[in-house]
Amino acid sequence: MKQVLIESYGTPWEVARCADVPDVGAPAADEVVFDVMAFPINPADMGFCRGTYRLRPPLPATPGAECVGRVTAVGVQVGHVKPGDLVINLQRENWAQKRKVKGEDAIPLPAGIDLRQAAMVRINPPTAALMLSDFVELKGGDWVIQNVANSAVGRLLIVLAHQRGLRTVNVVRRPELAEELKQLGADLVMVDGDDLPARVARETGGAPIRLGVEAIGGKATGRLCDCVASDATVVHYGSMSGQNPDVSRNNFTYRGVKLTGFMLGRFLARRSAQKIREIYADLGGQVMAGKLFAPVDTVYSIDKIKDALAHADRGGRNGKILVSPNGAI
Repeated sequence: MKQVLIESYGTPWEVARCADVPDVGAPAADEVVFDVMAFPINPADMGFCRGTYRLRPPLPATPGAECVGRVTAVGVQVGHVKPGDLVINLQRENWAQKRKVKGEDAIPLPAGIDLRQAAMVRINPPTAALMLSDFVELKGGDWVIQNVANSAVGRLLIVLAHQRGLRTVNVVRRPELAEELKQLGADLVMVDGDDLPARVARETGGAPIRLGVEAIGGKATGRLCDCVASDATVVHYGSMSGQNPDVSRNNFTYRGVKLTGFMLGRFLARRSAQKIREIYADLGGQVMAGKLFAPVDTVYSIDKIKDALAHADRGGRNGKILVSPNGAI
């Protein structure tokens, strides 16, 4: 079988290669084997290849935080999935043609779900959903502000917030994104800048914003903190700038703003296996119904992983880069 390996850390398309490795073999009693139908290339995967991600396993290593697979075999103790089912995998190392994992890590998705969309269900949809639910008790009409609003998580957050009757301020870098995001349900779309807090206050009529979501770091975190109300919460879930958050201490000492962080695995770990399956069943159903959607730019074969990684690093894409290890999808 084929599997992507990195044998040193560095430029992703230089250090990653498609290798021939032994087959995963038959499952043990509590295991599941599945063919990987598709996986996306996420920013965290690029950081993993570069050696800048929080995880730096011994090399050689296989990247891949998410994928969708079709079950080919299950152990005798596994009862929640069967051969032919589509699953996502809660474990890593998914850039391969086949995976063998513990049964509890294989989460079923609805039959007939679009494989390209299913490949992106594991991380971004629950990230958006849990950031809206786990920090601040929000009700219809409340405002939420986020930056990186054109990202996959940002777009999903717009849709999920709109479903709940929440209003969103969406901070972007390019003004031409406004109409597209408004079609998803965004209430306000604003270009980032030093005067962002004043513009947000003006456009919202000074309404209190109790939840902020940000993934840039540096001074962008500070600007978002300046936009929210006293005693509000700002959730930091990524650092596109590579910088630590730069926030005025006045926000903490005088206004009581809380800056906290989100990592999906940590928040899923607070929930039972059954609850996790329920979360993904709901999100998978919304994907099936067309309510949640993430654009895809290009799908590559696994032997073109170097080209796929180089493409994923370029700007101007119209969606996510996917790889299909077992034939076209």
